[in-house]
Amino acid sequence: MRDGLIRCGIDEAGRGPMAGPVCAAAVILGDGFDVSFLNDSKKLTEKRRSEAMSLIYRDAAAWCVAWASASEIDELNILGASLLAMKRAFEGLLRRSEGTFDAAELEVLVDGLHKPSITAGTVKAEPRADGTYPEVMAASILAKTARDRMMERYSWFYPEYGYEKHKGYPTREHIGALNINGPSPIQRKTFRLRNEGQLDLF
Repeated sequence: MRDGLIRCGIDEAGRGPMAGPVCAAAVILGDGFDVSFLNDSKKLTEKRRSEAMSLIYRDAAAWCVAWASASEIDELNILGASLLAMKRAFEGLLRRSEGTFDAAELEVLVDGLHKPSITAGTVKAEPRADGTYPEVMAASILAKTARDRMMERYSWFYPEYGYEKHKGYPTREHIGALNINGPSPIQRKTFRLRNEGQLDLF
């Protein structure tokens, strides 16, 4: 809390993959929350992320996970879709908290350089906030675990793509599956490989 404002952290997962949605989470931890197990989600093992996820769901004062689909990414671009998912997560957090928090009471911290189109007491974007602020660490953990589990479920429908392994990232296995099978229904058709241009798969 700063100057009477309650801190809300926002982060996303899934900007780098070439398939699947982007996921964002918004989290208010509240007084007395044990932050000792939190860290940037990328620095935690899968087991530790899962344990942290359960504790955040159980003990955080408020949280919400939201999405932007592969088709929305193609329509808006990945930055625009990420900011849309963040906006949805923040607005969902306010709805889920049933009037406990007012937007004007919140200091919103977003990981990265860009801010979603939301109104709060203050809204600030800061690079590497997911390694600095517990609320953003918690949002990072929820977004990462939710997206990983979603990609595992997509693998039930499209097992030939191996989504349960690479989560949609541009691995050699994923690109090989695309060359054999063509794009799946959750492929991002506007994805471009750095240094290689757009994949000639679509």
